This record gives sequence, structure tokens and C-alpha cells, in this order.
Amino acid sequence: MERRYNNVSFGLGCLMKPRYFPALGVCLLFSVVLAGADDQKAPSLSGHLSKQDRMDIIRTFTQDLVYIRAAFPMGKTGLSVKDGAVSPSGAQLQQMMAMWGPAVKPGDQAMITRVTFKNDRIRFEINGGPIKKQKWYQRIEVGGMGGMGPVAPSDPGANPRGSFVDLVFDHDIPDVNPVQLQGLLNPVFDFHSKSALEAYLETVPPKVKEAIQSHRVLVGMNRGMVIYSKGRAPKKDREKDGDAEYEEWIYGDPPEDVDFVRFVGDEVVRVETMKVTGQRVVRTEKEVNLQPQPSVAKGDEPDARPAGAPSLRRPGEAPDTSAPVNGSNPNVPVSPPASPPTGSGSPPD
Repeated sequence: MERRYNNVSFGLGCLMKPRYFPALGVCLLFSVVLAGADDQKAPSLSGHLSKQDRMDIIRTFTQDLVYIRAAFPMGKTGLSVKDGAVSPSGAQLQQMMAMWGPAVKPGDQAMITRVTFKNDRIRFEINGGPIKKQKWYQRIEVGGMGGMGPVAPSDPGANPRGSFVDLVFDHDIPDVNPVQLQGLLNPVFDFHSKSALEAYLETVPPKVKEAIQSHRVLVGMNRGMVIYSKGRAPKKDREKDGDAEYEEWIYGDPPEDVDFVRFVGDEVVRVETMKVTGQRVVRTEKEVNLQPQPSVAKGDEPDARPAGAPSLRRPGEAPDTSAPVNGSNPNVPVSPPASPPTGSGSPPD
């Protein structure tokens, strides 16, 4: 709709001559109203989580069985998810896993045992959480001639490998429903897989996924991948090749094909297949690289002596090439071995 006033045309398009600036306020008013209407239609997570919504989330997720997509380290430090990114990750997560070990690994099944809300995050504890909690009656002790003892001792067979994940938001917890939460937790939890294998295959590279589905072993796989691909080995041998120790997993028995899968640490370094026809196939070249090693720049070798390093020589003194040196630093001589005391015969045993 368009109206004209003193040769000025204004409306939604708001066409007017430059000298009629009072009509500018009418245009701005229409623009603000339209912009506000568009903002109301845009879907977003906003508002505050009500008490009823919290109760619905607790009822939905507590005692829910899920499959794990990310590795959880043991200890009091769990994982956090914000904007789809999981932390800690990368080298920091690998260091924590090496120090404390895994609470759960990708493909494992876990139970969400507790859901709590705090400021800008929702915490989901799995397998009892990182700290083992006791019932009130398990803290009661009675005494007698044999000393003190608990009335109801804790179960020694209980699973101690619990952890948690924090779902973090920018400010307060918005108004979210359980279905939206499942999507936000997708980087760490799989709510829809029917088996551990289905959940695990979603966490590996496509090449590894294809090999596992066809029950093949690739050089570079880890032990978990080999187990998902071939199952647990019926035969295992530990051997030494010089100073290097390795473990060999053997699959199959003659007259079938027999696979010898060699591990050094947690990595497959060699796959040998003895076929029924007598053909021997050996693969040692890495076929999948799970943990790429950083390259060392030329001249940055760890033994190289940095420029300007302190020296024990006096100014103008040339290094003594006849003396033993410490590693690659010719300026730091190695202390000579202690000579036996003179006049005292042979050194004591």
C-alpha cells in the first residue's frame, strides 16, 4: 500500500524526495517492525530451562544405555562439548590416556547414571561418575573385639571406571528438549546404534571402516581395530627381534589361510598370510596412519648444539679433539673415569 502527501510517496518501499526528511522516521518504524517479525521466526536455542524441563531431561537420560564415540580418560577430569567441539582432544587427551588409562573407549557401552545442571552447563555422568559415591548406610561402622567394620561393605566388583561430560553453552542453559540434547551430545554419545560395532565404525576413518567390514587387517591398525575386524586371537606368541619385542596374533588353522599379525606396542607393523596354495604374502608398509608424527626440520635435530650455547673453554681456546666429548657438544668434555687408589692393591669387590 502506498500513500502520497505533498508529492511525497511513502509506504513499505518508502520512496521520497530528499528534502522531505521528516518522513524518514516513518520508514525506520516500518523497518524495525519487519525486522522484529523476521527475528521471531528464526529458530534458535533461547530462553531459560524450566523446572519441568529439567525433570523431563533427568527422567529421559538417567539409566539410559549409550555407546561411546570418544575416549574418556580416567580421573576427575572428564570431557566437555561446546559448539560441537570436544575438549580435551589431540595430544592433550593422548597424554591423559597414557597417564591414567581409559575409563571408556569408542564402541564401549556405558550407562548415564546422573544428570546435573549448573549455570551454563549440563553434566552427564557415566558408570557412576569419576568419584565412587557411597550410600548413607555404607558409612556406618560397628566395633567389637575384632575392631571396627562397616555394616554394609561396598561391592568390590562394582565398575570403578566412571567419568562425565559437560555440555557447555554460551551463557545460561537455554530451553532445550531431550531430542535436541541428543543431537548436541552426538560427538560423544551414540543413542541410536544397535550394536557396539555400529557405534565403533562411526569413529574410524573410511579406509579402516571398509577393512573392518571385510574382516581384513591393515598395517597401522591398533589392537582394538584388529579385534573388531578379526575377533580375539585364538593364539598369541611373544618373541624378540634383536632388542625389539613384539607380539604376534595368529588367526586360522591349516588347511585354511593363516594370518600372522605382528604388533609392536599397540600398532600393527607386519601382516603375513600363508595361503592354502602355499603362497606367502607379507605386508610391512604402513597402510593407514592413525597418529601422524611431526616432521623434524632440517638442522633442528635434537642432538644439534644451538648457536650461542655456553662453553667451558676460555676465550680463544680451541676445543680438545682428543678428549671424549658429551654427545654432540664438543665444548663439554666428559669427566674421565676415576682411577683406582695407588698403593692399596686391587680395588675392593
